[in-house]
Amino acid sequence: MDKHVIIIGAVALGPKVACRLRRINPDVKITVIDRDSHISYGGCGIPYYIGGDVNDIEGLQSTQSHTIRDAHFFKAVKGVDVLTRVEATEIDRRGRKLTVKNLDTGVEKVLDYDKLVIATGATPIKPPIPGIDLPTVNIVSNLHHAEEIKGRMTKGQVSKAVVIGAGAIGIEMAEAMTDLWGIETTLVEMADQVLPAALGRNMAAVVQKQMEEHGVRVLVSERVTEIKENKENGTTVVVLGNEEIECDMVVLSTGIRPNTQFASEAGLAIGQFGGLIVDRRLRTNDPNIYAGGDCVEVRNLLSGNNQMMPLGSLANRQGRVIADNINGGHALFRGTVGTFCIKVFDMGVATSGLTFNQAKAAGFNPAMSLITQADRAHFYPTSKAMYAALIADRNSRQVLGIECVGAMGDAVKARVDAVASVLRFGVDVDDISKIEGGYAPPYASAMDVVNNVGNVLDNILDGRNIVTEPVQFLEEWNGNPDSMILDVRDAVQAEPYLEKYSERWLHIPQSELGMRFGEVPQGKKVFIVCDTGTRSYEGQIVLRSKGIENTFNVQGGLSLVKINDPNFI
Repeated sequence: MDKHVIIIGAVALGPKVACRLRRINPDVKITVIDRDSHISYGGCGIPYYIGGDVNDIEGLQSTQSHTIRDAHFFKAVKGVDVLTRVEATEIDRRGRKLTVKNLDTGVEKVLDYDKLVIATGATPIKPPIPGIDLPTVNIVSNLHHAEEIKGRMTKGQVSKAVVIGAGAIGIEMAEAMTDLWGIETTLVEMADQVLPAALGRNMAAVVQKQMEEHGVRVLVSERVTEIKENKENGTTVVVLGNEEIECDMVVLSTGIRPNTQFASEAGLAIGQFGGLIVDRRLRTNDPNIYAGGDCVEVRNLLSGNNQMMPLGSLANRQGRVIADNINGGHALFRGTVGTFCIKVFDMGVATSGLTFNQAKAAGFNPAMSLITQADRAHFYPTSKAMYAALIADRNSRQVLGIECVGAMGDAVKARVDAVASVLRFGVDVDDISKIEGGYAPPYASAMDVVNNVGNVLDNILDGRNIVTEPVQFLEEWNGNPDSMILDVRDAVQAEPYLEKYSERWLHIPQSELGMRFGEVPQGKKVFIVCDTGTRSYEGQIVLRSKGIENTFNVQGGLSLVKINDPNFI
């Protein structure tokens, strides 16, 4: 067994490697170094500390038994030496030596290693925007940043804020500042939706509406061109294309860059995103150097492409693999299907696999189903709407991704996790339609959301359900005045739409459609709607049995349409 293992980085992956290795080998010498003074903390919990869900910053640094994970803890309890405020500057691969520098004293020294682990994480990107280095512009990557941001808010120095970037951190920070502190917050995203790397357009619209209902102003398809000082009143001005927003604080959430420069200088292979390239045993191109966490690129098991996946959960699983292999084992990290979840105020959002656009870019021929369904038995008093999307390849029927949004976050995560656990095995749509889960009215419907989103996609792939998604429907509805809607709901539900859209809105209740099918015009495009997409599908079946083929079922029903366009009614 190797005599000395050095681990560079002491936040997520590094401590996991050290602790696992110590448990399986009590004799190996383990040294962990980190350039920060805070180590082994829950970085993903920073927004919740800022937002008040976690009262004290020590909560992010402590064990389940409320012991602070500092250098003394690791030495006394784990038998691991931790050197803080120490930075790795150079790797001598041939001599297996690591040069480090004490950031407080400036003193350098050389450490010998038998195996080296790189767990240096990533740094937030500062885009080249004029004014990006103003003192009121903040990044969120460590506990020092968290304390600084929360300290200003605690002192009442922030009444307005702008968050740039609507990825996970941006959304969490916007919620944190709005929910507890009552800060007037604007979220700016240059893509045409929030969470552009995680969700399709329809699910993203649900998230955006949730944020807006809780007081966050969301601006998509907007680019920040400048950040400047207003010297008259001391505020900061964020300049967009046609607007200037005054605020007291700017928070950047514009992506991350792996901390791999010193590793690259040592000749370790770097991928297209700047992360280290590792094999399935998490070894770099140097067999004595391992790497994991936010500084490596991992293989997406669905697309086959490498990607960045900065998650603490992934880093911890990788840490166990690295420790086992350093100790002579043969553990494998095969890759990821990209499972992600987030809380957005009182709504849960989860996704796994590829979005529709990502699947298309990866060379698949994707199809997608969208449903709106109660998250438990519809008759149960606490049931609420859940929205789900399933993506599969039309040719092979292989399931490629799932997205889910709903009021009960645990229920949303459970649905996505069920599918995520089988995605890597190449399951098809039929497998999802029949996937087994527990049933009781307080927790699920007899035909669960997961089963139904699979059933709908099965019908789409078999050509029984001819569909359009809400975003596509709205584009056609607004751009094609000859298109019509067939509403198969009850009269009281259809009445306000009939008043607004008059001759473009045809109302025939589902129960009467078999007799009144002749009223449906066949010379134009007809969209069939109900509240959720179920009755409209059944209506389409009735019309097709009568030879009427020019209809499109609006997936997810009017509930999803109105989320995408609140002015629709």
